[in-house]
Amino acid sequence: MQRRSRGINVGLLMLLSQVFHVGINNIPPVTLATLALNVWLFLNPLKPLHYSCISVEKCYQQKDWQRLLLSPLHHADDWHLYFNMVSMLWKGIKLERRLGSRWFGYIITTFSLLTGVVYLLLQFTLAEFMNEPDFRRNCAVGFSGVLFALKVLSNHYCPGGFVNIMGFPVPNRFACWAELIAIHFCTPGTSFAGHLAGILVGLMYTQGPLKKIMETCADPSGYQNHYPDGRAGAYEETHRNYDAYTAGLSEEEQLERALRASLWDRANSVHAITFCPGVCQFLASASVHLLPSRNDTNITTDGLNKVFQKALKFPISKKVWIRISSLVPSF
Repeated sequence: MQRRSRGINVGLLMLLSQVFHVGINNIPPVTLATLALNVWLFLNPLKPLHYSCISVEKCYQQKDWQRLLLSPLHHADDWHLYFNMVSMLWKGIKLERRLGSRWFGYIITTFSLLTGVVYLLLQFTLAEFMNEPDFRRNCAVGFSGVLFALKVLSNHYCPGGFVNIMGFPVPNRFACWAELIAIHFCTPGTSFAGHLAGILVGLMYTQGPLKKIMETCADPSGYQNHYPDGRAGAYEETHRNYDAYTAGLSEEEQLERALRASLWDRANSVHAITFCPGVCQFLASASVHLLPSRNDTNITTDGLNKVFQKALKFPISKKVWIRISSLVPSF
């Protein structure tokens, strides 16, 4: 296996264009480091592809286990790198922000190793049951197995909706299987077993014992802030101590003060407030006091203040407060 040479690495240039379009500051650290490492090893490979790809013959029979580390980080050409890293860019941004950088880095490391191990088991099993020695010699390289595992995680945390695959709408929970078949038939030369290995590793994490094993093996002091269940990660939300701003006020008093201050600021600059029907419906349901017309789009400041005062007569939870506070600045 040799890298296909090109005069200009168009795929690499397109990848860099995508990264700068998103903005380096908008890419979480582990995702950015993964992209940088793959690009660096593409430009400066540790070994030629023939000595970094993974196969049963090379790894198991010849005991060249370092290929488990090298194969996910090397790519056949610039287009191979481009498609894998663009996929990593979007999956990484979504998952790292959801899971936290430390846990996401742990996942990337574990998946990179496990996809290679599962690939070897699949190829060995096919060679034995089909009596076909070529399966032992099939050599695979690239990050796509890890990406299929991350695809399973992404669909697990966001199961609803559909994705368009070759013009057909496919439910998100089945998207990885549809992509596996579509890529196999539409892109000759891709590793079906490598992609399948990634899906199986992802299912081991979401449906099997892998997540529990990873939590058990992780150092508790090093992963105190991880979010394996998909809660907001440390990169997405910065912890703030809001107690310093409450001045001993209750939640209702804080809400009333914040609403009055916001309305006062707006009233100084405008005489009327454009109020969307969706917000009217929300406030009506929150306060159990319906407005005269939910489709009224021109409500004076005094009228709006009365609605808020009525709403404040009822207990308001933190979730309602967060929702209202996010809507007030948009008036």
